[in-house]
Amino acid sequence: MAIKRGSKVDKSFSSSAMTDLMFLLLIFMLIATTLINPNALKLMLPKSSNQLKDKAVTTVSIQQKGSTYNYYVELEKVRGIEGVEQALKARLQGQTDPTVSLHCDKTVAVDEVVKVMNVAKDNGYRLILATQP
Repeated sequence: MAIKRGSKVDKSFSSSAMTDLMFLLLIFMLIATTLINPNALKLMLPKSSNQLKDKAVTTVSIQQKGSTYNYYVELEKVRGIEGVEQALKARLQGQTDPTVSLHCDKTVAVDEVVKVMNVAKDNGYRLILATQP
């Protein structure tokens, strides 16, 4: 006597649920990427209507001459960022809570400003960025 199986397993695959899911993901991604606008940040440059009351102990100035940058500590020209660091260490040695005022020309790259900021941060100096009133 031969025993027959009552039901056969269907080996076919229905992909209709998969296409619905992919369609919903596609719609979600299209909506999400249109909401992300790279120009969404409206940056406004800071205005200096209020000047800081702290008195700077010394000043650092950066001036662009052609493709090079000139660094000055007070009125003394120094050689590069290493010269700025050495001159500040010599001037601010023994000071409690030393403050440095940073004066930059408008044409100076932000990278050069950040270098001076890093020198001030590494040595524990307070830094004031000078602006026009």
